[in-house]
Amino acid sequence: QVQLVESGGGLVQPGGSLRLSCAASGRILSINTMAWYRQAPGKQRELVARINSADTTNYADSVKARFTISRDNDKNTVYLQMNSLKPEDTAVYYCNANGVRQYGSSWFRDYWGQGTQVTVSS
Repeated sequence: QVQLVESGGGLVQPGGSLRLSCAASGRILSINTMAWYRQAPGKQRELVARINSADTTNYADSVKARFTISRDNDKNTVYLQMNSLKPEDTAVYYCNANGVRQYGSSWFRDYWGQGTQVTVSS
């Protein structure tokens, strides 16, 4: 079974920075796209950033020029560097791995992490 484990969330003051990490494990052969989503209280989950196997990235307009997504394919890990954080960035951040193929399987599946809380407040 594939597991995604996130880390790096916490409390930070406005203008500060945080770096989120998400490590995927479980006899993984390949992962197509890895992404970060977030969900604030009372709001729908939204895409923050994603990166595919060719390192092509996409960002939500609200985080462009502030957040940077990257991945280490050898470690099956995706990162989200968040700079110039604002109170409106407060949310639970979820890692997503799309198109995951395990050794010995011909299936591609999607997986989610458990979420990590990011709170931006003075």
